Amino acid sequence: MIPRIFRVRLWAPVGVLTSLAYCLHQRRVALAEQRGADDQNSIDRSLLELKMVQVVFRHGARSPLKALPREEQVEWKPQLLEVPPQTRFDYTVTNLAGGPKPHSPFDSRYHETTLKGGMFAGQLTKVGMQQMFALGERLRKNYVEDIPFLSPTFNPLEVFIRSTNIYRNLESTRCLLAGLFQCQKEGPIIIHTDEASSEVLYPNYQNCRSLRERTRGRRQAASLQPGISEDLKKVKERMGIASSDGVDFLTLLDNMAAEQVHSLLSCPTLKRFAWMIERRAVDTALYILQREDRESLQMAVGQFLHILESNLLKVVDPATPPGKTRKLYLYAAHDVTLMPLLMALGIFDHKWPPFAVDLTMELYQHRESKEWFVQLYYRGEEQVPKGCPDRLCPLDKFLNTMSIYTLSPEKYHTLCSEAQVMGLGNGE
Repeated sequence: MIPRIFRVRLWAPVGVLTSLAYCLHQRRVALAEQRGADDQNSIDRSLLELKMVQVVFRHGARSPLKALPREEQVEWKPQLLEVPPQTRFDYTVTNLAGGPKPHSPFDSRYHETTLKGGMFAGQLTKVGMQQMFALGERLRKNYVEDIPFLSPTFNPLEVFIRSTNIYRNLESTRCLLAGLFQCQKEGPIIIHTDEASSEVLYPNYQNCRSLRERTRGRRQAASLQPGISEDLKKVKERMGIASSDGVDFLTLLDNMAAEQVHSLLSCPTLKRFAWMIERRAVDTALYILQREDRESLQMAVGQFLHILESNLLKVVDPATPPGKTRKLYLYAAHDVTLMPLLMALGIFDHKWPPFAVDLTMELYQHRESKEWFVQLYYRGEEQVPKGCPDRLCPLDKFLNTMSIYTLSPEKYHTLCSEAQVMGLGNGE
């Protein structure tokens, strides 16, 4: 077993931000004494000024990653890849340092799988592009039209964009930006990405040995758990899939979701058991990640949480030089990113994150008290994060919630290398 080397910590950034943490804490204590415990509902929202928005989103609808082993297959025809004219928007991809775009081993792997009809696995479709354009339009309504927060045209001084280095995510980002800025820009659109070996926008089993060792064998073991095992056998028998075929609820959901959103359902069983398939896929994912295993969640999304936290702190810190922050941060991620993020924030609804879903984090400052608050949205609906008294959450309380799972790069590498030091290899 790996010893738990990190205790639950309160928010306490080091260096120049330490004094900021103390001031925030003192201000919160003083105002709490004046207003009482139920003051959240009395805050005049007209006195709140929006300072920053961070959006983490899943890519749009795509073809499945792996076809089901059945004689009757859906035809994934190239016509599904038609690009809607309103989504066309030029962009450039660089690495995090501004250099050339890294190689994408995932895209190379997807191109090795040709589905019936001619499409590759995991390709963003016209439907997915339209979904992302619609998300961009919703963000435009929120932050350009309803609140004049962003410029109506893309301005690189206002927006920072990062995506995983997978083509469907890059193209999803293009479509979102086209909807958000109506294909108008004042400067080049740069999408930053990272090498697959060091990516933090998804649980990186390649880069984190400890996470890989802890979850080894859990996916297969999940299919043997009571309830999951019986339901899986029932669905596979109805679909004519042999028990020996390596099909679990994650594979079933991947195909079902892709087929449903494109109205291409190949098997009535998938429709009949849709609710069960999603529920058991969630159960499988939770068994693999195991919510009670804090360190697994830290290794899954701890570095990403650290990035989101750092963005908040830079805006709050009066010592941050002008031009070192952005009004909007966009992160193109995946369902396997959003699930542990939602779990860490205490707002997971036990439903699989759908295509084009977004988790939006708004940072506000009160014009009079100068207090800072965070407002969280998932799928466009207000959320109350764990540890927060209300939907409008005091920043220090929100940061305390995040800090339970946040990992700096140094602590991430220390925790991920623990398997090598301790010799962990039993697949826990």
